[in-house]
Amino acid sequence: MQKNRILCIPVFLSFFLCFSLAPSYLYPENGSTESRLNVLLVTIDTLRADRLSCYSREHLETPHIDGLAEKGVIFTKAFAHNSTTLPSHTNILLGTVPLYHGVHENGTFIVEERFLTLAEHLKSYDYSTGAFIGAYVLDSRFGLAQGFDVYDEDYRGKSSKKLSSIERKAEEVVGNALEWLEEQVAPWFLWVHCFDPHYFYKPPEPFKTEYKDRPYDGEVAYVDFSLEKLFSHIKDNDLLDNTLVIITGDHGESLGEHGEKTHGYFAYNSTIWIPLIILIPGESSGRNSQLVCHVDIFPTVCDVLGIERPSFLQGMSLLPAIQGKKLPKRPVYFESLYPYYSRGWAPQRGFISKNEKFIDSPIPELYDLEKDFDELKNLAEAAKVEEYREQLARIMKEQSLPEGEAGRRQQADRETLEKLRSLGYISTRGASEKKDFGPRDDIKIVLPYNNKSMDAMDLVKKGEVQKGITLLREVITEREDIDIAYSSLAMIYKDMGRLADALAILEQGLQSLPSSYEIFIIYVNFLINANRYDDVIELFSEMNLRQIEHDPEVWNFLGAAYSQKGDFDKALEAYEMALSIDNKYSVSHKNVGAVHFSIFLKTKERSSFQKALQSFKKTIELNPNYAQAYNGLGGAYLYAGNLDGAVYCLEKALEINPDLPNALYNLGLTYIQRGEKAKALQNLNKYKDKYERFLSPSGKKKLEELILKCKQE
Repeated sequence: MQKNRILCIPVFLSFFLCFSLAPSYLYPENGSTESRLNVLLVTIDTLRADRLSCYSREHLETPHIDGLAEKGVIFTKAFAHNSTTLPSHTNILLGTVPLYHGVHENGTFIVEERFLTLAEHLKSYDYSTGAFIGAYVLDSRFGLAQGFDVYDEDYRGKSSKKLSSIERKAEEVVGNALEWLEEQVAPWFLWVHCFDPHYFYKPPEPFKTEYKDRPYDGEVAYVDFSLEKLFSHIKDNDLLDNTLVIITGDHGESLGEHGEKTHGYFAYNSTIWIPLIILIPGESSGRNSQLVCHVDIFPTVCDVLGIERPSFLQGMSLLPAIQGKKLPKRPVYFESLYPYYSRGWAPQRGFISKNEKFIDSPIPELYDLEKDFDELKNLAEAAKVEEYREQLARIMKEQSLPEGEAGRRQQADRETLEKLRSLGYISTRGASEKKDFGPRDDIKIVLPYNNKSMDAMDLVKKGEVQKGITLLREVITEREDIDIAYSSLAMIYKDMGRLADALAILEQGLQSLPSSYEIFIIYVNFLINANRYDDVIELFSEMNLRQIEHDPEVWNFLGAAYSQKGDFDKALEAYEMALSIDNKYSVSHKNVGAVHFSIFLKTKERSSFQKALQSFKKTIELNPNYAQAYNGLGGAYLYAGNLDGAVYCLEKALEINPDLPNALYNLGLTYIQRGEKAKALQNLNKYKDKYERFLSPSGKKKLEELILKCKQE
């Protein structure tokens, strides 16, 4: 069934959003798809425009991207509307700004199903659609998979302490994309997303050595190298003459400019000026200096392909500009709201119009981009700030969802909300969002304290732990509202074995910042480590943070608390909640298996044993390098008497993690049952050497009995 779509459009845009058709040579007159152009969209995460040598040769050479750029049009004044990944890609694929679609930051917003994506639109014209993404931040659960036949996000074998940190190298993404492309018959739409330039910068060799002192540049060079295979395939298979190619970055990287180390805080040009290269078969190449933006990509694709342009699009087609014509003047809206939603700092919004850029915040900023593109001289003091604020207010009103549609942000689906209510986690006691901000809340004032906290962690990494602790203590004394200072200090204390001190500092942080999810999630984790399971459960009943609707990890912690208390029904409810958010979350699948196995040991119900096996196998399917899942399956096989299966799984677990305690112990037991006492003794002795000090007296006695049994003839 066709989805209901939002088709309203601000009146002020209508004069350049009218339907238009591309030149007739770009598509067949009879409307067939046989000769319609393919579409290749390449988005490179965290890519500064000046790191492509087709924009600037000051830093490095990017010959493969340059090779395509010289055949297309290079837009030299292209801007993103956000400086974070998910919102920027939503802007590109929906053709609307965040004011309209409601996605303002990574991880805690979801693209609503009611919106029409570029992939869905092209599907309606019989395009095959494939997306190959490089990082979990664009995982399908955040909604951008709509309309794609294939949304390749296979992170099996990838592991990270944080889901948001999981990524794939560009070569793997490009390789998977090529496999898909080789099987396609035109027309097709292929989106390739390379995440590598994103912090942390870890380029592989030889780029690691070549760019030893400039690892960010090394990542960009590596992505250019990786894309060569894709570009060569396009050229070698004569696809360049019938493929619309678009290359862009989702946002940039500050690299220390304006005191910002990475991105996501400010909205200066270092993070929202992006490369945009468009290659249209049959059109001239060159450079274009007109003001353009991400939401222009969707309507451009429509006009180049000669297909209907949906009426809700907020950008304009760049086809006239590519053909040498002037575009209508219009302001480009931008925002930086990660600090607002996740840190409680003042929101930052603004617009670019002609050569002026206005940034609204408690300390407003105004720049003349013609004379000062690096934004070094703030002209706001001499300007009439209120006039610019009024203009921004008009822009925001015009580009927001029409009245009656606004505010329907999809933070969780109905099924998820019902589960939350049934578990008692939807309350009237929500964390209030601050509305009034002063200069103290301005990102320019707060960010130095954030940077100071990061400097402290750098000291700790260098072995100067006490200096790092002192620096973090200074931050907390000077500013009680810097969440990273509390979380960083807590992690240092935990690593030092001072778990009680870690919990105390997190409790202090939650008192100062009750709506900080950064502190909350670490606090829950550490409470589990401290075996304070009742406190975890009580904390959940008191908190009502928006982010828990999207985070499977926190529900996994709650499941662990109930499981440790022996309340298996509640544990399963929590794990199922995690899996309803992300059914590919392997940790919760493994824990579901462990709970079902515990239920089986208690009740001897065969169905519970089968559910345990299924969950362990599902976990391994999702993550073949998950040692604890192999240990769980091996333990189940051992109990069932499948000794060969147990040996295979337990040895696999130890191959992945040679020091996994339960696997060492279980493998020792398995070899005893197989009569292979020498192998059993080897594993049990290793287990004893590493973990005996953690055992209870009865556990030590049992281990000694097993070892003695192995030594007997």
